[in-house]
Amino acid sequence: MSRTTRLIAPLAALSLLALAGCASGSGGAAEAELGSEGNPVRLGVVGASDPYWETYEEAVEAEGISLEIEDFTEYTQPNPALSEGELDINQFQHIQYLADYNVSAGDDLQPIGATAIYPLGLYSDKYETPEDIPDGETVVVPNDTVNQARGLLVLQAAGLIELKDGGSSFSTLEDVLDGSRVKVDAADAALTVTSLPDVAAAIVNNDFLGNAGLTAEDAIAADDPSDPTAAPYINIFAVRKADVDSEVLNKLVEIYQSNQDVLDGVQETAGGTAVFATTPAADLQAALTDVEDGIQK
Repeated sequence: MSRTTRLIAPLAALSLLALAGCASGSGGAAEAELGSEGNPVRLGVVGASDPYWETYEEAVEAEGISLEIEDFTEYTQPNPALSEGELDINQFQHIQYLADYNVSAGDDLQPIGATAIYPLGLYSDKYETPEDIPDGETVVVPNDTVNQARGLLVLQAAGLIELKDGGSSFSTLEDVLDGSRVKVDAADAALTVTSLPDVAAAIVNNDFLGNAGLTAEDAIAADDPSDPTAAPYINIFAVRKADVDSEVLNKLVEIYQSNQDVLDGVQETAGGTAVFATTPAADLQAALTDVEDGIQK
């Protein structure tokens, strides 16, 4: 079969704050049924060159659904393209990212299915478990908003700190309560791994493990995908609100979640770090609302 992937180049004039469109993209009454040869489903991703996308496309088309995978070069592009009707569905982001987009753009895109969560880990050159870390030692977390909050939640779950009001996806260093077992500093996400020789432990993004000779199995703690505090970090398929009940689009989710060849390909690309999720759409949508409410406070 021939690949239908198209590369979407950056749009210089793109502005998230200016985009509040809600075009349905469903066409007129005479348009062919979505998923047919005359009206293929347009799925937007970032990184369509990953081999599992070809496996996925073959699995979808084996179910009689025509699919075009459109590849974007920047994470800022697929949500506006979906909102404007250039796509029918996208898959590249977690709930926290979608919530940030919806609030900033005045949009209402919705998740209809989960793919995976990629646990964020705590690493140490000196200690084998969080319990081994002496009181008063220093632990480093990333300084960007999303990963800092997530890293703090990992430290709290590991018993190293306590966070104000139990912590959330908006926690900062200021929310670390006095009496916590360790001190917490922040550094650029690319630099937390280089701090390991000088601190007790550090939260390290998966992107920076390989260059440091680490794997996800080396983590002494990581966030638990089943913990409600991890919900904002579940990766999702997203659609326009009007399409949340689309049988064809929901079928795409089902195929992704149930096809072992696809899942094996995702896991290989992720270096074994993916934890697959089948969280119901209603729960994903409720989590999105919670995060959006938190952003707007």
